[in-house]
Amino acid sequence: MLAYARQIIDEEDRRAVDEVLKSDWLTTGPMVKAFEDAIASYTNANQGVAVNTGTAALHAATWAAGVSPGDEVIVPAISFVATANCVLYMGAKPVFADLSPDTLNIDPDDIERKITSKTKAIIAVDFAGHPADHDAIRAIAREHRLSTIADAAHSLGAIYKGRKVGTLQDMTALSFHPVKQVTTGEGGMILTEDPTIAKRIRSFRHHGIDLDLHQRSKTQSWQYDVNTLGYNYRIPDINCALGLSQLKKLDKWLDRRHDIAQAYKAAFAPLPYLQLPTVREDSTSAWHLYVIRLVPGTLTVGRDKVFEALRAENIGVNVHYVPIPWMSHYASLGYTKGNWPVAEDSHARMISLPMFPGMDDQDVQDVIDAVTKVLLHYRT
Repeated sequence: MLAYARQIIDEEDRRAVDEVLKSDWLTTGPMVKAFEDAIASYTNANQGVAVNTGTAALHAATWAAGVSPGDEVIVPAISFVATANCVLYMGAKPVFADLSPDTLNIDPDDIERKITSKTKAIIAVDFAGHPADHDAIRAIAREHRLSTIADAAHSLGAIYKGRKVGTLQDMTALSFHPVKQVTTGEGGMILTEDPTIAKRIRSFRHHGIDLDLHQRSKTQSWQYDVNTLGYNYRIPDINCALGLSQLKKLDKWLDRRHDIAQAYKAAFAPLPYLQLPTVREDSTSAWHLYVIRLVPGTLTVGRDKVFEALRAENIGVNVHYVPIPWMSHYASLGYTKGNWPVAEDSHARMISLPMFPGMDDQDVQDVIDAVTKVLLHYRT
């Protein structure tokens, strides 16, 4: 089975981790700061704060935005569930906005419609690696005095109007899960231009302690204080060493993702059964996912049958994602189906094809052949 995504780990990565295992610091050591600085430099961000998961990054950013019980935060109807969960963690209410039909990113027009006196922040997801309409979102936020968070779990290395993802909103949350552009095993990071926000998040990831071990060591003091309710979201040096090694290969891997996307486009564009991903002229996608949508009325079966047939061809397709308000927990909170026409229609038609830089040309051709075979078999 050809997976829809998987990590690449080479000997250089293994050596980087091994060096940390031989060192004095397995966690809260120099590799954490080095990784933060490297990602900040790559994205042109001022500050980076590494944490142990992408979900922790979202939680920390939502906390730093001052979200609290009674607030509302606007999020896209389709994303990984962590985007909305982090709002619930703060006791606030996720308000789901519909998607732009071309990129499947959050629709700025629907954001405008969903703003109320309780709205505190907007979380914009760069779905599948394509940057959201960040300028429009920032303009809305400024008008209504809202905080903005870019959920860039999919889009490290993407470019929006000449700028790399990482500085496009008040805060940017990254993920380093194994299927992402680079991996630390598990891990995440918050990027911001504001040193005060970064300092607060560093405390938040360390139980709310106002001084860390290194600062106390410099002052030869044992004293510290807890000035907020924080969490243990620290990331080990082991993970950060892997991330540093992976980052050296990111641009090469992004090029390969682009090449795979171009091969898919060339093969599938002539087929009337598929709606292919859109890349806007002002953006460059990081191609975390390659999501096709079946064209209604062109096939004798629906998405689920096509999915099963591709799996039978050993192509490990997936679906990204079920609309968050459809999930059982969210249904129990009162969310109902039928309120997000673009998201719900797209979900019923979408399939994610394999997309990762470790795919060789034969893997890509296998996907093309299998998709073509299945679609021709089920054509009307």
